[in-house]
Amino acid sequence: MTSIITGDIINSRKLPSTVWMSGLKQLFNTKGEAPIKWEIYRGDEFQLEIDNPAEALLTAIQIKAYLKTVQLDARISIGIGDKTYQAETISESNGSAFINSGELFDVLKKRKITLAVNSGHAELDSEINLMLQLGLTFIDNWSVQSAELVLATISNDSLSQEEIGKQLGINQAAVSRRRKRAQFDLLLELDAYFRKKINSLTS
Repeated sequence: MTSIITGDIINSRKLPSTVWMSGLKQLFNTKGEAPIKWEIYRGDEFQLEIDNPAEALLTAIQIKAYLKTVQLDARISIGIGDKTYQAETISESNGSAFINSGELFDVLKKRKITLAVNSGHAELDSEINLMLQLGLTFIDNWSVQSAELVLATISNDSLSQEEIGKQLGINQAAVSRRRKRAQFDLLLELDAYFRKKINSLTS
């Protein structure tokens, strides 16, 4: 099993791509090599493979947090399934993970939803997607400061709040306040639930 993240940047024309492109590529490079594991195409669309499907949600949130630091956002579908064909580029590879991601991505815009999962298991998907919709009520409203905190904490999960504060140029008390405003602990609970459900598919 693998997972495929398909996404596009909402209102990307608001800012020149030089503002967000290199940071997004840097983030993707921490997940694997282009173009076999990720590609950015048509200017503002992207695809990324996360080998461990349990990591896919946190990765999607990391992408959204990064874009929110530059006052943009992404529409993201997570497809979970198999990979039956490995090409030299991710856009030419195939399997149910790719199909599930692509089919879901096509309906996200119509549904006005910016993050959802398609594992091919209807009951599991409806449960997780309801939780994601509730989670998006605060994720969609992150300020730049909240997004910076979320991004720094996910990207450096071994660092203490004090060390995160040094990185952001704020004290530990300010880190704690930003975590609370971003509902970060609730986000971790959502991620833990997602991992448990996805791992149950593979066990």
